[in-house]
Order: sequence, then C-alpha cells, then structure tokens
Amino acid sequence: MENLPSYISIVFGLTTILTTLIFYKAAGNSKPVLLVILIWLAVQALIASSGFYTVTDTTPPRFLLLVLPPLLGIAGLFMSPKGRKFIDGLDLKSLTILHTIRIPVELVLFFLFTYKAVPELMTFEGRNFDILSGITAPVIFYFAFIRKQLSRKIILIWNVICLGLLINIVSNAILSAPFPFQQFAFDQPNIAVLYFPFIWLPCCVVPLVLLSHLAAFRQLSNYKNKA
Repeated sequence: MENLPSYISIVFGLTTILTTLIFYKAAGNSKPVLLVILIWLAVQALIASSGFYTVTDTTPPRFLLLVLPPLLGIAGLFMSPKGRKFIDGLDLKSLTILHTIRIPVELVLFFLFTYKAVPELMTFEGRNFDILSGITAPVIFYFAFIRKQLSRKIILIWNVICLGLLINIVSNAILSAPFPFQQFAFDQPNIAVLYFPFIWLPCCVVPLVLLSHLAAFRQLSNYKNKA
C-alpha cells in the first residue's frame, strides 16, 4: 500500500464525505446524525492508522469491529419505535440519489486493483457489477421523482436488484480478504479495506448504502399497504 498514488485515497475520501453529506440531507440535515457518522469515521481512522486491522489471524477477526457496530445500529433502528420513525422520515429522493456514489467507489476499486490492493473479481472487469446501481440511480431519480413516470413498484424492484448487486460484491470482498475463511483471490487478496482510508468502505459507505435500500423498502412497502 506504500506505493499507492495519493489521488486514489483522495478520491475515496471525497466519496465518503459525499456519501455522508447526502445521507445527512436525507435525514433532514440532522446534526446528531452527522455528528455520529463523523465521530465513527474519526474513530475508525485512528484505529486503522495504528495498523490494528492488518492483523488478520485473530479470533474473532478484528474486522468485525468495522462492520458489526453499524449493522447492529441498523438493526436497532428497525427494532425500535424511534428508529422506525427516523427511517420513515428519511427522504426517499436523497436515498435514491445516494446510490450514485457507487460509481466513484467502483472506479476506486479498479484503481486499487491496478496497484494490486484488491483482486480483479472485485472490479467491474470481474464479478462486480455494482457500478450499474450507480449509473441507473440518476435515471431512476429523474423518471421517478422529477418526471413522476415510474411507479413505486418499479422503484422497489430497482432497489431489490441493486441490493442484490451490493450483496454480491460484499460477499466476494469478504471471501477475498486474508482471513482464515478466505475462499477467493489467494494470489491477490483484498487488503485495501484493512488500511485507512479504505476502511471507511465497510464501516460507513456500505452500511449507508445498505440502510438506504432497507429504508426504501420500508417506505415503499408502507405506502403500498396504505394505498
């Protein structure tokens, strides 16, 4: 990772900031939401900078500290009345446009592949088709919310497909990382996500993308039930 050009880290850092700002807007410019995300990013940056996550042979994996808290947080939102109220108040338009950040994420992954920091299967030249979610997001946004020519059913189907693409790349990324349960890419494992700033991908960007899909499912389903 020492030979990695600085522009790759900068692009990804800006992508993370953009993701945070779009979600902040979706949450009605909630300062507590922004503060929680920024603190989480700062804490993980400090931990990763110490090399903590580069130790991959521990049980349980240290990587869980990156992904488990946000997943538990998302689960907590759906399980509590206040959490569900928060989810129902998120702006669906902003949640939809948030998925455009998947374009720069995929470009960063490709750059990382060229510098042997992730395997090819994590790029659009391999098994990762998640860039399609980013490309189609502004199209869905335009025809659903500007032209109002798409039904909520179509928006729901699009979210389902894009969630499937997200699960696909996340699964391949985890199984390509140098953990005891690694299954793929032994010649070039996924090491980028063990270093700053790329640890922000599993600890912030992916959880916010996931939450955006799940919140959309709930809002669209509730609308259908009320109709």
